[in-house]
Amino acid sequence: MSNITVFNSAKAPAFVANAELSETTLALAGGVSGPGVKRVSIKGGVFRLVAGGKEIANIEDRHLDVIVVKAAPKVSRIFYAGKYDKDAAAVAPDCWSNDGETPDKSIKSPQASICAKCPQNIAGSGNGNSRACRYQQRLAVVLANNPAGDVLQLTLPATSIFGKGEGDKLPLQAYARWAATQTPPVNLDMVVTRMKFDTTAESPKLVFAPQRWLTNDEYDTVKEKSTSVEAQRAVLMTPAAADGVTRPAPMLLEGKRPDANEAEEEEAPKPKKKAAAPVATEDDEPEVRKPAAKADAVPAKKGKLADIVADWDDE
Repeated sequence: MSNITVFNSAKAPAFVANAELSETTLALAGGVSGPGVKRVSIKGGVFRLVAGGKEIANIEDRHLDVIVVKAAPKVSRIFYAGKYDKDAAAVAPDCWSNDGETPDKSIKSPQASICAKCPQNIAGSGNGNSRACRYQQRLAVVLANNPAGDVLQLTLPATSIFGKGEGDKLPLQAYARWAATQTPPVNLDMVVTRMKFDTTAESPKLVFAPQRWLTNDEYDTVKEKSTSVEAQRAVLMTPAAADGVTRPAPMLLEGKRPDANEAEEEEAPKPKKKAAAPVATEDDEPEVRKPAAKADAVPAKKGKLADIVADWDDE
């Protein structure tokens, strides 16, 4: 990276001393500014703690209690040109959108100028009748038993975001709507949220339910975390960027793409004709077309959450 010598950052005014990177700066930097963030992966229907692209631990429990610190304001989208290969090394996506409407400005060769008219947004451009460009929701969370600990990125696939659900098995948006309609309204950063795997789903899918109110001290900690650089990066970075991967996907002869992002296996939602889509309304789509024709292993710890978290900062 070239140095900018005209601006002398060493002579900063006093108000800069405790300043953190703003959402504006991070967004304009293309979501890859600074070091990566730790994250929670749901690959293979298992909660996995990942740092720097390496799996540090996996959790035997079928549920995980977290506190939602921050959420990306809109559902994002992400596209890889090659096919998913779970055994290959991770690469950066070919195209993505943080707002689900237009490609990120850092992309050299966007697939289209707007997402609604993109050929990768056509039913049938992905596997079966799915879209090649996938929906994602990025969250910044902390573990409920350690609110003062690391802020973790959680990236949810479409099946964990949309839909109605029932009882204590609500997808994210339905869970948020339930919380907002309570008396008094419940903000998700006021409660411990339990996320657990839907055992009836064929691929990894999470459902959500509240567990308890935060204590006053926990709430103060969470509010402070929500404005941290780590929280901002967690909701702006793609999972590949969070893992420190910046190189684009190579053109592979077998048509596969290396990808550490398990959410790509999920299909985008199919809006009902008589109901509004769960995200920003999409314009009419072009005609359907047919789809086109390893990192070093790191031993991961297994066990109960309390034991794993106790060693997290030592890794």
